[in-house]
Amino acid sequence: MSFDKYYVLDTNILLEDANNIFKLSQDGTNLIILPETVLDEIDTKKSGFDEINFQAREFARILENSKINFSKSQDEYKIIRLTINENTNIDVISKDTYDVKTNSTSLNIINDRKILEVASFAKEYYQKDIEFISLDIMARTRAISLDIKTDSLTASEKGEFDYKFVKELTIDFNQQEYLDNEEIIKFDKEHEAHNYSYCFKIKSSDQVILATIQNKRIRLLDEGDVRNQIITPLNKEQLFFSNALLNHFYNVLIVEAKAGSGKTLLALSAALRLVRQKNYQRIIYIRNSVESLDKGEDVGYLPGLEEKFKIYNHPLMDSLDYIIRSDYKKKKSKKNPENIQELDESEVSARIEQLITNYSIETMWVGEMRGRTLSNAFVIIDEAQNMSNKTMQMVLSRIDNSCKVVVLGSNKQIDNFYVNKYTNSLTTLLKATRHENSLVNTFAIKLEKVLRGPITEWAEQIFSNK
Repeated sequence: MSFDKYYVLDTNILLEDANNIFKLSQDGTNLIILPETVLDEIDTKKSGFDEINFQAREFARILENSKINFSKSQDEYKIIRLTINENTNIDVISKDTYDVKTNSTSLNIINDRKILEVASFAKEYYQKDIEFISLDIMARTRAISLDIKTDSLTASEKGEFDYKFVKELTIDFNQQEYLDNEEIIKFDKEHEAHNYSYCFKIKSSDQVILATIQNKRIRLLDEGDVRNQIITPLNKEQLFFSNALLNHFYNVLIVEAKAGSGKTLLALSAALRLVRQKNYQRIIYIRNSVESLDKGEDVGYLPGLEEKFKIYNHPLMDSLDYIIRSDYKKKKSKKNPENIQELDESEVSARIEQLITNYSIETMWVGEMRGRTLSNAFVIIDEAQNMSNKTMQMVLSRIDNSCKVVVLGSNKQIDNFYVNKYTNSLTTLLKATRHENSLVNTFAIKLEKVLRGPITEWAEQIFSNK
């Protein structure tokens, strides 16, 4: 039986999404080759509540529906052909003794070399171009050194979309009075669905008018109202973001932002204002990161101020701390600007606890969300760059239409080994903005300006890929 392509899969491809095996099979036109080491590694991941554990169990369920077509031996290797759903063909290849030396090599390197040893055998056995698919650049580099073709899961998608969420246009002075509520196509013939915000520059003037697009019409920003909150937006991107946070038109916001750009602070500030105005009953903060991947099952769903709440949600707690101190300084400066004393730590802690109680601020770990329904809430999903598409799908499917959702993340801060900047949920959501959607009103923006301080900005400059 001949196939178009022959793929050897690394473990991380299936732990990223167990259904990748069907995507790569392409209705049986391609052969999937699985080294036994991949099955062993997946088997060790079946216990637990993290995303990779769910994917490991899902893959086990997929294999349960397979049937054995044949089993044969070649040299020291054994090949078992499995078929799933009548058309997905998988060759599981095993070997009793591998060439890699195990006494002086770490386990992950041992497993990589076992997998690549099978890939080298497969290249000779099938007499075809074998392609090794992995999310691990080190494993792919080793494959290249063995003269094995290799690729990441979505290398073809690199650079295919320019996220121009904010556009600049120059208009004549007499055009500005016709801007508000006018169709954007009259000013920008090349307008696209993902052009959410506009900076209209007045010709021969320093004046700039900020506006967003709603139902293909221009809506001017009320900057005074947007600035009227605890955390004041400091640049045009923050103004656009804050306006969307407070605007009832948008119910899903996606933000790709550098560290220290104020994304969590602004989201919380807007959430507090909207809950205070009784637009929502509570604020829910969901975070996915290395800590929650490894330890999340111990945290669960924790309303109120508890030690674990602080341990696993440092960005939230730091933001609440900053909001308390900022609000205190603003109120004091109006009464006695010459003599503003800092709040002591015990007073800050007490005020944070009161804030959490008054505004019903809750934190959730993604592993505890299955089966839940979130209603009447301002939902902040943080660290989205560390979420797989399956995890984000599960989280968003828990949220009903009485909620507003803000998705935050940075593709420069990926900590989850099983996703990359091409496969994580943040990128998937950003790419979804290319097309109009009648189900939800989305808004997206990039926050490029670092406001935390010069050290953070310096670090972003020297460690980020240009």
